Amino acid sequence: MAGKQEKGKMAAEANWLLENGNIRLLSKDMRRGSRTAHNVSSSSLRKKSDLTLVSKIRVGFLRMFLANLQEVLLGTKLSVLFVAIPFAIVAKYRNFGSPWVFALSLIGLTPLAERVSFLTEQIAFFTGPTVGGLLNATCGNATELIIAILALIQHKVDVVKYSLLGSILSNLLLVLGTSLLCGGIANISKEQKFDRKQADVNSLLLLLGLLCHVLPLMFKFAGKSPELTAVGTLQLSRASCIVMLIAYIAYLVFQLWTHRQFFEAQEDEEDDDAVSEDESPVIGFWSGFIWLVLMTGVVALLSEYVVATIEAASDSWGLSVSFISVILLPIVGNAAEHAGAVIFAFKNKLDITLGVALGSATQIAMFVVPLSIIVSWIIGINMDLDFNLLETSSLALSILITSLTLQDGTSHYMKGLVLLLSYVVIGACFFVFRGPPSSANLGFMSTQGQGIMRV
Repeated sequence: MAGKQEKGKMAAEANWLLENGNIRLLSKDMRRGSRTAHNVSSSSLRKKSDLTLVSKIRVGFLRMFLANLQEVLLGTKLSVLFVAIPFAIVAKYRNFGSPWVFALSLIGLTPLAERVSFLTEQIAFFTGPTVGGLLNATCGNATELIIAILALIQHKVDVVKYSLLGSILSNLLLVLGTSLLCGGIANISKEQKFDRKQADVNSLLLLLGLLCHVLPLMFKFAGKSPELTAVGTLQLSRASCIVMLIAYIAYLVFQLWTHRQFFEAQEDEEDDDAVSEDESPVIGFWSGFIWLVLMTGVVALLSEYVVATIEAASDSWGLSVSFISVILLPIVGNAAEHAGAVIFAFKNKLDITLGVALGSATQIAMFVVPLSIIVSWIIGINMDLDFNLLETSSLALSILITSLTLQDGTSHYMKGLVLLLSYVVIGACFFVFRGPPSSANLGFMSTQGQGIMRV
């Protein structure tokens, strides 16, 4: 009883601080309007923190700080993976070996991605559905964006292309395939249906993004002069990126204002305990903002470790950089989000699953990829949308297979199995693919060949 009184007192203090800070809590109806599939999916991995011991602390500021610390670090079922973060830092500065740093950093990024989603949702309690949706649109794939920017700074353009391609393939084939397979088996006696409106919009945007990838690739083959073709490919890619960003902004307007009902997660009161428990914030606005900044900083630190050690890990493990970037990075980096999508597929809530898988793929294809190229343009690095023939073909076939799978608005386990096996085939392809020689080596070989011909 005393514990409940203390919790009520803490809530009263939090409300007083929020009101006096000119930040007011949104009503329940307004809050429901801001819950997207990403928010609902992420909430499936959260757990309530026991604040009994914390509530006994009499110092108000200390009590609030420890309560926030407990909610942020222990409020997820993946909290045990936070241990990998200090180990990664120690391994880095104690020179334990680059493969150890790479592996520990990847594991540490897994709970951080889920916590960033949690903190953006907490902030959305106070900012409203529009700002909350914009936060989710920019922070939903913060890990991929940070890794891409850090890799660009280190002139590792191939790592950027492979990792972003892998994130799209992972969401379309692995996440969606696993979800439909597990959901189909778990609900084998039920007819599984979903709303096609959201899937159609995402499929159209993915096809637009694919067009922007295919044209620079075809431009390279159609050109006669290699020098002029390279310049044209780069210019076409930058123009296409501006078009993609315009399309993404229009997508946000469509999603957050004009057709919000297509993207709102449908919640069932009777059996969605994880969702119903999240009707009120557990931390304040400024606490959530500070924690979000801190978590983003840790994500940036671990991402820097990943980018710096990926070649050493590739050599040590005998795996190509392309396989690690396309397969391992997306699987580990988005494990929490992927698990949430599968959980809701088990519950026959395919609209949430599709919102997570297709929404993430669209966000990466139409926002993270063009933004990476714009950033590379600003810092003077020549990165284009030409992802080479094998990579672009994998992307094209994945988008087409996914679009055909979702065209009738129904699902069963066979569709999931086909998507999952498609991902296995692509993974096997990149496992045996070692990549072509670098352009410098090609130039040297060409010059050497011309010398031989002259002789």
